[in-house]
Amino acid sequence: MDFGFDARTEELRERLLGFMDECVYPAEDAFEAQAAESGWAAPPLLEDLKGEARSRGLWNLFLPGEHGAGLSNLQYAPLAEIMGRSPMIAPAATNCAAPDTGNMEVLAQFGNEWQRKEWLEPLLRGEIRSAFAMTEPEVASSDATNISLSIVRDGGEYVINGRKWFATGAMNPNCAIFIVMGKTDPEAASHRQQSMVLVPRDTPGLDVRRGMRLFGYTDSDHGGHAEIVFTDVRVPVENLIGEEGGGFAIAQARLGPGRIHHCMRLIGMAERAVELMCTRTLARTAFGRPIAQQGVVQDWIAESRVRIEQLRLLVLKTAWLMDTVGNRGAHTEIQAIKIATPREVEWILDKAIQAHGAGGVSQDFPLAALWAGARSLRLADGPDEVHKRSLAYRELKKYMGDRS
Repeated sequence: MDFGFDARTEELRERLLGFMDECVYPAEDAFEAQAAESGWAAPPLLEDLKGEARSRGLWNLFLPGEHGAGLSNLQYAPLAEIMGRSPMIAPAATNCAAPDTGNMEVLAQFGNEWQRKEWLEPLLRGEIRSAFAMTEPEVASSDATNISLSIVRDGGEYVINGRKWFATGAMNPNCAIFIVMGKTDPEAASHRQQSMVLVPRDTPGLDVRRGMRLFGYTDSDHGGHAEIVFTDVRVPVENLIGEEGGGFAIAQARLGPGRIHHCMRLIGMAERAVELMCTRTLARTAFGRPIAQQGVVQDWIAESRVRIEQLRLLVLKTAWLMDTVGNRGAHTEIQAIKIATPREVEWILDKAIQAHGAGGVSQDFPLAALWAGARSLRLADGPDEVHKRSLAYRELKKYMGDRS
C-alpha cells in the first residue's frame, strides 16, 4: 500500500488549499450570518463560491469515471479531508456535498439514459439539488428491510403512499428531485422487496411537512432534512431506478462511498479542532500560566494527534481497498471506519470545546456545529451498533466452520 500523493492529487491539493485560504475561510462569518437569515435555503454567497471553485477546476471531485473528475478513492481522500475543515461551505461550493454526491453516483451507476439526461446532468452542473428519502419514523430503519412505504404499480405508473423523515436535502428550495426507497413486493425475499423511484418535487401528493433539526441546527449545507408524506403520489414506471426489487442493493452501493466520504471529511473536522484547541490554549492564561501548559490539556492534544493519525491510515487503507478490490472486498474496513471515525472525532471535538470554555459551545466558534455533525454521523448511514453487529459476525464466521 502506497499512500503517497501522486502528481495529480498534489496539484489538486495545492489548488484546493488556495481556494480554502482565499475564498472559504474568509467567507465563513458572512456565510453563517446569511444562513441565519435564509433558513433552509443556501446562503446567497454560495453561488459565487461555486463559480469560483468551478473556474479553478475544483468541481465534482468525488465522482469517478466519465461523469466526474475521474479520481480514485485514494486520490479523493486528502481532498475531502481539506473540505471537511469547513464542512458547511467547502463541499457544497465544489459540488461535493451530500446527498447530491450519493444521488449522482446512483444515477451514474444505475440510471437509464433518460434519467441521466433529465436529472444527473443538471446535478453535475450544480443547477439543482436533490434529496434521498429512505428513513421512516414508524419502523427501525437501521434494518433497511423494514422500509414500509408502499410503491404499487398501476398500469404505466407507480402509486406511492407512506411517510419518510430525515430525508436529506429536501428542505432546500432548489431541491428538484427525490430518490425514494419503498416496498414494491411484500411477498418477495426480504432483500428483494424494495425498489427506488425518482419523484420530482412538484408531483401532486408529495407533501414536505416540516424540517428536522440536528441538535437544533438546520444542517442547511446538506439541504436540510425533512419529514415527507406521500399520498397517492403517481410517477411513470420510467422513473424506476434499475429494476424492481433492486432497491436494497442500490442502497448498499450508494452507502459505501458515502460512508467513506463522511469519514474523510471528519478527519478534516478533527484537524480544524486541534488547530483551534492549540491556538486557544496558547493564548489564554489560567492560574498563572498558559492553559496549554496544563497537563490535562497536553494530554488532550497528544491523544487527538494519535487518534487522527490512526483514523487517517485506516481511511486511506479502506480507500485503497475500494480502488483495488471493490466495495465488497473493503466491506470490513468500511464498517470499521464508520464505527471508529465519528466516535473518535466526537471525542476530539469535545475536548476542543472544553478547552475553549464557554466559547466552545457558542456561535463564535465552529466547534459546536462540528460536534453536532460528528455526533449525527454515528446514526447516519447506519448506527454504530448495526455496523458492530455485522462486523462481529464477519469475524465470528471465520471460526464457525460448518456451524450455523
